[in-house]
Amino acid sequence: MSEAHLFAIGVLLAWLAGIRAYLTVFGVGLAGALGWLDLPQALEVTTSPWVLGISGVLALVEFFTDKIPGVDSAWDLLQTLARVPAGAFLAAAALSPDGELGAGMLATGAGVALASHVLKAGSRAMLNTSPEPISNLAASGSEDAVVVGALALALASPWLALALVLAVGIGGALAVWWVWRRVFGRRPRRA
Repeated sequence: MSEAHLFAIGVLLAWLAGIRAYLTVFGVGLAGALGWLDLPQALEVTTSPWVLGISGVLALVEFFTDKIPGVDSAWDLLQTLARVPAGAFLAAAALSPDGELGAGMLATGAGVALASHVLKAGSRAMLNTSPEPISNLAASGSEDAVVVGALALALASPWLALALVLAVGIGGALAVWWVWRRVFGRRPRRA
C-alpha cells in the first residue's frame, strides 16, 4: 500500500476509535489475524490472542452499556481516557513501517479521535435529555453499524471509507449544532 493509503487508513482508524475504540481494535486485529489485511509492524500487536480477547470482551460490554440512557454518557466520559490514546496509536501505527511511532501522526490521531469522541459524547448527552429510549437505541445502533461498515469498507477502499465517515461526521456535527440552536438558542423576546 502507498503511504497515502496508509495515511487514510490511519485517520479512519483514529476517527472510528473515537466512537468505538474496543470494536475498532478488535476489528483491526481480527482482520490481521485472519489474513484479510497485511498490518504494519506496529499494528501486529492487535493480532495477539490477548489483545483480541480483551478488546472483544470490552467491545461486547460497550455494546450493551451504550444502549442504556444516562449510563452511556458516564461510559463516554470514562472512555475519553481510552479512545483518544487508542486513536493516536492506531493512526501512528498505520504509518509505521518499522514499528516506530511518529509524533506528528500520534498528534493527528489523537486530534481526530478526540473530535469524533466529542461529537459522539455530545450528541448522546443531548439525546439523553429525551424522555424516550428509542432515540438512544437508534443512535447506538447507528454508531455500531458505522464502525463495522467502515472497517469492512476500509479493506476494499480506504479512501471511500474515509470520505463516507467524514461525511457522516460532518452531517452529525451539523445536526447537533442545529438541535442545540433550536433547543438553547431561543431567547424570550422583550415586550
